[in-house]
Amino acid sequence: MASSLSAKSFIGALSSDRSSRFGSSPHSDLRSAVLQISTSRRQSRSPTLEVKAVGSTYGNYFRVTTFGESHGGGVGCVIDGCPPRIPLSEADLQVDLDRRRPGQSRITTPRKETDTAHIYSGVAEGYTTGSPIMIKVPNTDQRGKDYSEMSMAYRPSHADATYDFKYGTRSVEGGGRSSARETIGRVAAGAVAKKILKAYSGTEVLAYVSQAHKVVLLEELVDHETLTLDQVESNIARCPDPEYAEKMIAAIDAVRVRGDSVGGVVTCIVRNLPRGLGSPVFDKLEAELAKAALSLPATKGFEFGSGFAGTFLTGSEHNDEFYMDEHGRVRTRTNRSGGIQGGISNGEIINMRIAFKPTSTISRKQNTVTRDKKETELIARGRHDPCVVPRAVPMVEASVALVLIDQLLAQYAQCQLFPINPEFQEPLQLPKLQQTGIPL
Repeated sequence: MASSLSAKSFIGALSSDRSSRFGSSPHSDLRSAVLQISTSRRQSRSPTLEVKAVGSTYGNYFRVTTFGESHGGGVGCVIDGCPPRIPLSEADLQVDLDRRRPGQSRITTPRKETDTAHIYSGVAEGYTTGSPIMIKVPNTDQRGKDYSEMSMAYRPSHADATYDFKYGTRSVEGGGRSSARETIGRVAAGAVAKKILKAYSGTEVLAYVSQAHKVVLLEELVDHETLTLDQVESNIARCPDPEYAEKMIAAIDAVRVRGDSVGGVVTCIVRNLPRGLGSPVFDKLEAELAKAALSLPATKGFEFGSGFAGTFLTGSEHNDEFYMDEHGRVRTRTNRSGGIQGGISNGEIINMRIAFKPTSTISRKQNTVTRDKKETELIARGRHDPCVVPRAVPMVEASVALVLIDQLLAQYAQCQLFPINPEFQEPLQLPKLQQTGIPL
């Protein structure tokens, strides 16, 4: 069958009168820019496809789409697939949004935002209805003029250049969608996911800072079995060990006063996760967790379990041997697998580490090029974190929770529809409904 490609109204098409069509602005004809593709012999009745932007949605069963720019009217998310009859209020979201918000300490950006969440749909009389939940947080402390220099010059290691390379245009103020402010939508949706996970199976997602610049928290100083949120939130570094927290704060302060920045590592654990989440091959649980974690701004590395250190061990040293515990459950004596084997959760604590680079926007002079391809120097203005990892802690928790709730719903749909095989499987640990506050 013959096919044809019509680029008559497609902005990317070559045209001898391109400059006359666009005039002085390359965006004047964008509204009518549509790519038309025909697979029919008769072009007169061919179907029309419109090119649309993608990449702002995650999940199959618990589907989250984030929206908004750093210095636009606001940011937020739409959650589709949330189970009905879950008690939910704006206060439930605000706890994690307050942990993520700017201006909370001297080692974070001084931008002042209350990040107050508003639920516009999907909740009635304090309970989810099963319909899409829209959550929005307004931007109230915008300073677009701070980005006047960056409108012409690319910030080194920032997304300024690549957004131009891809789209041919970008939102200059605050970096638009490349700003960490986009993560407000993820954190709000993650708060909903964590609430469901906790109510359904007692699953807890906790993250903390384990490294800031060259200060590395010794792994044996944190007991993942007993770690609490209060321990993490006991200091502005969000490191559960007070001594190392002070060292991290000092390291961040040292670069902050020089107008520079440092990176670090966030460790995240998951307790009481049901067995069986994740699927073989492409949809392995660790692969989904890696995708979600590495989609966060400024991330540069991901490892779970023994991670790269496991490459120095032999098989006999690395293998997690099985045993039967006092409750008749199959367990592992060690947990170098990080709670995941073959891409499927095995019931042990899941642990992972996410590396964050130094914040790219700094107030020190750097060499760069302008949008019209001339070499220049840039001293960036604006309000930015000298180290992103303290505020990244709730972002990591949210991203992990979104993966787990989607996998939980997938497991229930595929493997819990009919009675389980009690020889090998166990229930997904649903507690009594009256204990969760969910109405019958």
